[in-house]
Amino acid sequence: MSDTPATPDQPGPGPQNAGLRTAVRLGGLALVVLTVISVIAWTLVDGVPGLWGAVMGAGIGGAFVLTTAVVVMATARTAPQTTAAILLGTWLLKLVVAIGVVAVIERFDFYSRPAFAVTIIAALVVVLAAETWGILKTRTPYIEPADPTVS
Repeated sequence: MSDTPATPDQPGPGPQNAGLRTAVRLGGLALVVLTVISVIAWTLVDGVPGLWGAVMGAGIGGAFVLTTAVVVMATARTAPQTTAAILLGTWLLKLVVAIGVVAVIERFDFYSRPAFAVTIIAALVVVLAAETWGILKTRTPYIEPADPTVS
């Protein structure tokens, strides 16, 4: 991260984002590990369709959870009402996109449905757990120190 100060339009490296940055980093790492394990396991079980089911499930499940943390980090310096409205909007958008993707791929048979379902649920649980652990383990100040340049 750069040492440039944050502006209301650009989230910076301030202490209010430390837990979220850790959460996104650990969530992304957990998603990569889960994807590798799931791809190997489902490829052994169902062959190439298992591979596709695992990759798509990890992508959708991981993106669903990681997007929330990224949006909260991006709106950290906005009013609470703005953050809540943006979070609700992105949650609804993610839900519509997820339902749309599932509706579109339902007619295809190039992927393993059990691999897709199990991996998407595992991704949701694992990434959320990793993000939660990251936030709980990050030490951040309760009070932000005053800016010494402001008198």
